[in-house]
Amino acid sequence: MPARSPLSLAALASAAVNGLEPMRTQTVDANADDVDTALIEDNLSRHWVVRAPRNDVASMRLDAESELVSRLRSWLPFGLPEAEGVAALPNGSRALVHRKLPGRPIRPLELLHRSALAVSYGEAIAAIHNLPTRLVEEAGLPIYTAEEYRFRRLAELDRVAATGLTPVRLLTRWEHAVEEVGAWRFVPCVVHGDLAGDNVLAEGEAVTGVMEWSETRVADPADDLAWLSIGATEPVLPVAFKAYLEARGEAVDVDLRRRARLSGEFAIARWLLHGVHTDDAGIVDDAVQMLADLEAGVGDQPW
Repeated sequence: MPARSPLSLAALASAAVNGLEPMRTQTVDANADDVDTALIEDNLSRHWVVRAPRNDVASMRLDAESELVSRLRSWLPFGLPEAEGVAALPNGSRALVHRKLPGRPIRPLELLHRSALAVSYGEAIAAIHNLPTRLVEEAGLPIYTAEEYRFRRLAELDRVAATGLTPVRLLTRWEHAVEEVGAWRFVPCVVHGDLAGDNVLAEGEAVTGVMEWSETRVADPADDLAWLSIGATEPVLPVAFKAYLEARGEAVDVDLRRRARLSGEFAIARWLLHGVHTDDAGIVDDAVQMLADLEAGVGDQPW
């Protein structure tokens, strides 16, 4: 279906929350292209986010996220996109409305000059990973053992290789990584699954909110450290990782940083698969260039 207009999203927000009278509306880019999202300012100067799914898949994803967030709210030290109202849609699904979380997205280079923020970022990830796994299970989201997750990576690698668009040296690097069984003996934990982009918000030196919980699962903790491993410069890594490990209180996983780097590299491969699946030449071209840049950067280095 076509994208909804800002006015129609504002009307949904008004229907969802009692007393919400929209004054200003701004469409914002959603992480997923099957969800319409807008920022609403009401007559009381409150700011809201309304999200409306375009299809059944997106609807199920948003509902699962809403169920999970309702379970997590008392466990985490930062804000979550907890729905304060819902509005029925013609196809039987529903739009969700939540308060705009305080803060702005963290950028990798910020962490280089703000060690306190790097510490807060590491501690925020640890808080997610320390959550009881039953919260994810009760919300009906995926649960993986370490071995199941390694096989998931192998299957993903096969799909990437089948495109014929990935440099051979990268495929070889990834094959060696996934076949090194000893490096995949991790303890599965709650994983957010999408801590890149605009999903982690901060104010001052502290993380204030985490968005987009639809990819949450019990899996490899390295996935949530991928953005840090790929996007941040080396001086940041020891600070954030030290804060993360201290807050986790778990036995040291000696292969964690290696798998985090691998997960970051795989994110580019998944972007390629998305472009191929949606037959979007622009995404495919972008991913191919990113893979070429990655190959130039890692060369023949072992993973």
